[in-house]
Amino acid sequence: MRIRTITLLLAWLAAPLVSAQADRLETPAQPSSRAAQAVLTDIARLPQRLVAVGEQGTVLLSDSQGDDWRQAQVPVSVLLTAVSFVDDQYGWAVGHDGVVLHSSDGGTSWQRQLTGDRINQLRVEQLQQALAELENADSPDEEQLERLQYALDDAELAREDGPSVPLLDVWFQDRNTGFVIGGYGLILKTTDSGQSWQSLDHRLPNPDRFHLNSLLADSRGRLWIAGEAGLLLRSDDLGERWQAVDSPYEGSWFAMAEQQGLYLLGLRGHLFHSEDGEDWQPVELAQRATLNGAIRQDGGLWLVGQGGLLLERTADGFVSRKAPVRRSFSAGVASGEQLILVGEGGVSRVAMAAREGAK
Repeated sequence: MRIRTITLLLAWLAAPLVSAQADRLETPAQPSSRAAQAVLTDIARLPQRLVAVGEQGTVLLSDSQGDDWRQAQVPVSVLLTAVSFVDDQYGWAVGHDGVVLHSSDGGTSWQRQLTGDRINQLRVEQLQQALAELENADSPDEEQLERLQYALDDAELAREDGPSVPLLDVWFQDRNTGFVIGGYGLILKTTDSGQSWQSLDHRLPNPDRFHLNSLLADSRGRLWIAGEAGLLLRSDDLGERWQAVDSPYEGSWFAMAEQQGLYLLGLRGHLFHSEDGEDWQPVELAQRATLNGAIRQDGGLWLVGQGGLLLERTADGFVSRKAPVRRSFSAGVASGEQLILVGEGGVSRVAMAAREGAK
């Protein structure tokens, strides 16, 4: 799930256009015979279904391991950037203009839960509350007061600008508790299945409001956020408190993955591995293409990226796999004996047995 470079490029290039056409928040996604060739940004695997999301509100469903696809009913036509399901029924998708969509029928239909206008208002209200509580404290932290006032001023300006902030990733622990993250340090949490949301921006050690690109829950119960300019954050208590983690790279991270330790995926082929999330070691790759996402399956790990990059982890390191197209991939899942990849050219399929050569 996780944000990819192609998503970011589309987000920043298209943001002014989308914001100027606010009716995209009210206009349902249009049916298209070429939807499976549209720009797709993320894909989720359910027990019996694949769900992919992408441009102009496109949501595609396949109940045949990727052989056939059909469009779902979607109430918006903004770019969708990430999708996540907690079971075979409950899922969420996020995208431009602060859109949060929810499905309770396995992705067949979607309901809009949140837009950027409501997010901007939430941020203002909750920053006002946090600022008032701190001002009324016996010994208020002046530095924290200044940070909160700055954040409030910025939130009020964002409210005037309208619903322009893109959401970039989503993760739910169960049907009730989940998080969405996005541009300019945005993070929201819900504990009631998305009926209400709490802004947590001011709790993050992210004073420069770097973009938050990828959210990962690891097997130790920790939450990780990877983002712009090497930003790496961790929470050990399901998002109540966050701490900055020393990053091994100052460039942007676009994805994280857990498979025999943690992996950080970033710009220009920068890949790092850690057993514990503290000591990060570089993993040398023959290619320097930007890494956008990872696929896990039965102990296996594949990486996808720009220019049709597809790498498989083996005992000898990461080796190249032959991809069906040279267009950029943003995400993928394993299904049966094949990988289902999504990106610039829509949906692509690769047999797991195919290999191009060693590192």
